[in-house]
Amino acid sequence: MDSYRELFLMHQAYATLFSLANKIQIKGDAYLEQLTSRQYMAMVAIAHLQEDEATLNNIARKLGTTKQSIKQIIDILEKKGYLLITPSPKDKRAVNVKITASGQGVMLVAAEKGIYFFTDLFKDFSTEELEQLWALLKKMYRFDGEVQDGFEEEGNLEPVDDQDEIKARVLKEFERRRKQSKGGAGQ
Repeated sequence: MDSYRELFLMHQAYATLFSLANKIQIKGDAYLEQLTSRQYMAMVAIAHLQEDEATLNNIARKLGTTKQSIKQIIDILEKKGYLLITPSPKDKRAVNVKITASGQGVMLVAAEKGIYFFTDLFKDFSTEELEQLWALLKKMYRFDGEVQDGFEEEGNLEPVDDQDEIKARVLKEFERRRKQSKGGAGQ
């Protein structure tokens, strides 16, 4: 075992993850336009929680961040009219957060742009490499014994008009872009 080599690799992996997270956030913000990446992910987390479970603590837990950090994001989104904050019926110290109709509209636009961002971000990755990357990232997330509360289940947003048409159009464009990329299906 070469301890110096392992320590070097750990430093490099950490520095790369740190820089990559910042770069992805900046580039993602540019794609999404109306929302920042952090705002969009907060709304995605809310959509993946049961309505009476969408508390600041649960949103923060799902995103692996602090309640204070989420509170700042939620306050901004509430001022924009994208979220509604109400007292929690289960816990007098907590609030529940709900996505408004306006918030659902901006999420729909952001989701489409986000899919195109993902296509560009992962253009050089095959399906197998994406599966491997996800598995490794989940493994790293567990370094402190905590398992990530992911986003595998369906969200709880109300359907919007033309949702099936929008999904079909976006999926068709996604597939076209993946086929053009080095890592996409059929390559």
